[in-house]
Amino acid sequence: MFLFIGGPEIFIILLIVVMLFGADKIPEIARGLGKTMRQVKDATNDIKREIKESAEKQGIDTDFTKDIKDGINKVKEDINDITGPIKRL
Repeated sequence: MFLFIGGPEIFIILLIVVMLFGADKIPEIARGLGKTMRQVKDATNDIKREIKESAEKQGIDTDFTKDIKDGINKVKEDINDITGPIKRL
């Protein structure tokens, strides 16, 4: 489920897209959306890389985010260990 959108909602959205643009334009629209999403992802990764490089040049420790992620994952595992048998019932 993506953004709380289920199967029927996706079907209705696709139906509206076909009605508005026609079936022959859908591949072109999908290609354009794919390229745009790729450009946004690349730009985001470039910004992250630049921030990390700048922080390393300034001597700022960027490994603290890894420690936070590890802590969050540990808590998730603990919760899953506790609630695992309950979910299976």
